[in-house]
Amino acid sequence: MQSVTVLGSTGSVGLSTLDVLARHPDRYSVYALTANTSVDELFAQIITFTPRYAVLRDETLAMEFANRIRAAGSETEVLSGEAGLCRVAAAADITLAAIVGTAGLLPTLAAVEAGKKVLLANKESLVMAGRLFMDAVTRSGATLLPIDSEHNAIFQCLPLAVDAGIKAQGVQRILLTGSGGPFRSTPLAELDSVTPDQACAHPNWSMGRKISVDSATMMNKGLELIEACWLFQTDPSNIDIIIHPQSVIHSMVEYVDGSVLAQLGNPDMRTPIAHALAWPERIHSGVSSLDIISQARLDFEAPDEQRFPCLRLARDAAIRGGTAPAVLNAANEIAVAAFLEGKLAFVDIAYVIAEVMAQTNIGEPQSLLDVQSADFAARQLAAQIISAKTQL
Repeated sequence: MQSVTVLGSTGSVGLSTLDVLARHPDRYSVYALTANTSVDELFAQIITFTPRYAVLRDETLAMEFANRIRAAGSETEVLSGEAGLCRVAAAADITLAAIVGTAGLLPTLAAVEAGKKVLLANKESLVMAGRLFMDAVTRSGATLLPIDSEHNAIFQCLPLAVDAGIKAQGVQRILLTGSGGPFRSTPLAELDSVTPDQACAHPNWSMGRKISVDSATMMNKGLELIEACWLFQTDPSNIDIIIHPQSVIHSMVEYVDGSVLAQLGNPDMRTPIAHALAWPERIHSGVSSLDIISQARLDFEAPDEQRFPCLRLARDAAIRGGTAPAVLNAANEIAVAAFLEGKLAFVDIAYVIAEVMAQTNIGEPQSLLDVQSADFAARQLAAQIISAKTQL
């Protein structure tokens, strides 16, 4: 029996994780569940899974929530804030890191430093602090397993010993697939007027609003490129991004002998979650079998950087290295939030990011504080650029 902490249990990845865990009560127990503000969803999860701890970021909200679950007869202890998140992340046998955005960095790093089995869905941890994060993995002996569908697919196509880097394993190229989102074929002239609801209507995946917008701009794929560089110890020149609208092939790996291995499956996050939970074994995920006959065809195309300028910005950040990915990520988070609030046009997300990147001095971080400082400065600058643009 292994204990599991789910960081971000009320989000889409968290919900999928709990679905898989519920199918294997003989293998896993839920140690802790965490949420931001979705208290009703968290309450229902506590009643179902009876974790030892629950964590809410806001202290006042956590106190109110503690009274509520005590009144319901639950013995779950409620913690709060970043300290609470880091505490439960470092305590379970397995920690699934699914908190979206920068907020997930420190709790995920706490699990790594404690030497745990870490299932990584929070790509920002590696985007922001890749070298520092991977150094911590090496020092602690933690087991780091990717559960983004693309990175998990790459992992499944590699030999079990992945710590030597892809070149030592005979791999010459990673083919990172993406659906192209809801605007893959939308006329460019219409992108200026798209709404947040349209941007969040992903054709294949059910995701939160922020990551759905990242998919629509393909910044999500750009961040995944940066993450893949760290996970598989390679540089951006060895990674190609390919649009694959059906989302059946989740990624591919090309070997020096010409072999190309692909991982296929229905677009359901329970597959990579189940794979990482049980690795190196396999367990049922609840995902239906892929009907390759009815699927009939698989299409591929190169991404258009005029349509998806965020891809170019992300690749540039990966090449520059240092704090550039952290700056990119911070500017994107602020720009996407402004778009979702109706303060910024969809096409201006890339504009804001480009301006922040152009106006920021990039350095090599020596500590987590350097990363956090770069993140903070980029957020301030992005907010200023958005404010100036809205006043025009």
